[in-house]
Amino acid sequence: MNSSSNLQRVLESGEFAVTGEVGPPMGSEAEAVKAKAKILQGCCDAYNVTDNQTAVVRMSSIAASAILLSEGLEPVMQMVCRDRNRIAIQSDILGAAALGIKNCLCLSGDHQSFGAAGKLHGHPGAKNVYDIDSIQLLSVLRDLRDEGKQQGGDAVSGPPEMFIGAAWTPLGDPVDFRVIRLGKKVAAGAQFIQTQSIFDVNGFAKQMKIVRQEGLHEKAFIMAGIIVPKSAGMLKYMNKNVAGVKVPEELIKRMEQASDRKEEGLKVTVELIEQVRQIEGVRGVHIQAIEAEGLIPEIVKRANLLPRPAAGDVN
Repeated sequence: MNSSSNLQRVLESGEFAVTGEVGPPMGSEAEAVKAKAKILQGCCDAYNVTDNQTAVVRMSSIAASAILLSEGLEPVMQMVCRDRNRIAIQSDILGAAALGIKNCLCLSGDHQSFGAAGKLHGHPGAKNVYDIDSIQLLSVLRDLRDEGKQQGGDAVSGPPEMFIGAAWTPLGDPVDFRVIRLGKKVAAGAQFIQTQSIFDVNGFAKQMKIVRQEGLHEKAFIMAGIIVPKSAGMLKYMNKNVAGVKVPEELIKRMEQASDRKEEGLKVTVELIEQVRQIEGVRGVHIQAIEAEGLIPEIVKRANLLPRPAAGDVN
């Protein structure tokens, strides 16, 4: 089933799609979301709104998505299994659809202990839910939309018209299982895929070769995740602690030796976008600046990805 999602139209038109990430505030300030919307206006086809990322309490993804929508930006609402059972998940999806949200990215969610890994306290003692996993969530959303049926079998009046997405960690251990898991997500209903951050382009290219052999690139739109590097320390931390992120040593050394880390990080980001764009089967990029959303418009400009197609320019 098609939705009226702009992101879906751009991908189906054959354009190279661009999404960016928006982190909701750790509070109820709608103006904080609106300020980010003003910065990001026009530089992406849609904007991911994270769902309590790193297991830290933030404004809900539904509310922040609705605020973006009111500011003229198309949100990709993230939905994690960590915090909700299947009843709450389906209720939230129906509520989001009623607010006009057209994209949903289905995720497991960071473990609750992750929020206390940095300077924040987080909620390491919280109970996770995981009533269903991310693959099951995909099928639940697909059946809500396509069959008009809840997971328990009850009918839905007014099915949610949503473009369904999933995450993929192509270089996570065990690597040999990664494409198999991707195939399960596509079979469950994923129409677009956003990957874990890619720094090891060669490793990613090898995984994409297997994806093409399995024909999965023809069944779902794959968008490469790109995180903007801000320092060598950040890259070392991610390489050691973030599952599936592999950072080549030469990239870490490059950031260590940079006289202007911000400028070097922008250069690296643009180079990574250009490199993944050359890989057959990659249909777009998802740019994550991690609380530095103001960098995204400059990155998109430097990568020659402007202007983005207007809604009326794609069919």
